[in-house]
Formats: sequence, C-alpha cells, structure tokens
Amino acid sequence: MPTDPHPLAPLLNHIEGEGAIPPLEAWQPPLSGSMELRIGADGRWWHEGEPITRGRLIRLLSTVLRCEDDGSHYLVTPVEKWRIEVEDCAFLIIDADHQDGVWTLTTNVGDRLALGAERRLRLDREMPSVPVRFGLAARLHRNVYYRLIEQAESRSSIGGDVLELGVESDGVWQPLGRLSKEDA
Repeated sequence: MPTDPHPLAPLLNHIEGEGAIPPLEAWQPPLSGSMELRIGADGRWWHEGEPITRGRLIRLLSTVLRCEDDGSHYLVTPVEKWRIEVEDCAFLIIDADHQDGVWTLTTNVGDRLALGAERRLRLDREMPSVPVRFGLAARLHRNVYYRLIEQAESRSSIGGDVLELGVESDGVWQPLGRLSKEDA
C-alpha cells in the first residue's frame, strides 16, 4: 500500500542534495504564504503541531532557511517562499571543540562554525549567539555555555566600569557575558 507523501514534499521537490547549502541569495521568489512550521527556542522543529523527528529532513529544511531584513524567517526555493515561525534563534550550538587556539562550534543541524575575526559571538538580549548564514543565528545551548564559561577569562572594559567574561578564539575576543563592577 503506497504511503502519502510528506506534507512538505511539494517544497522539497525544488531542493537538490543531502544537506548542502544552496545559493539562497540568488533565489528571490514571491511570497507563497505562511506555513505552519515552527522552530522552538529549544531547537525542536514542529510542523502542524507535530514534532519533526527525522534529522535528515530537518537538515534539508535548514539549508533553505533564511532570515530577511524584516526579521521574518522563510523557507526559500527557486520558485517558493514560505514564512515560518522561529521562537528565538533558528539553531542551537550543541558542541564546542578547542584546538590550536580556535573554538569550533557545532549546531543542532550539523553546521561547524569556527570563531574568529569573521565569525564572532555576540550578546543578544545578554545571551551569546553566533551568526550562521543568511541572517540566521545559533544560540549556545546551556551545556556549551557552561563549558565555555569554565574556560573564560574576565576583562575590564574601557573606563573600567564593566567586566566582560569571554574566551579568545583565533586571537579574537569572544564575549560570553557582561557584569557591571557594582554587581561583581
């Protein structure tokens, strides 16, 4: 007995590959509408109220996701553009590795990001995040945040009224948090 195609199949028909990043910057289709797809703050993906559990499908969808200047998130193919909901950041950093003075972060969808001058941690609502691609960001999962905090140093800001906690990666300071000296 044949099974019904996945409800996202029409969108996925326009995507090639097994998780390679397509040229989203070249794709400018008109808005097709909104899709009942949500990425929770915990990194889980939901479609029509049901969790998406297939890792390969999540990876595939993540490769056609972008955040535009209006702050909205879209799944984009050469012929379709669907608005989706993202509760916080699109991705989570689930692992961190330190070798030869460089921190490499791994997202929940398999991206590996080396921190340095071209890619820096930033404090977004006082929580560290890192840019990934196409306007998308990844939030540090709690376990990764604590792992980095264990390795962190503190530095005084110019003027000396704020302490910043962070790590160095590829010779570039990466902030993890700030504290006024009054609160320290």
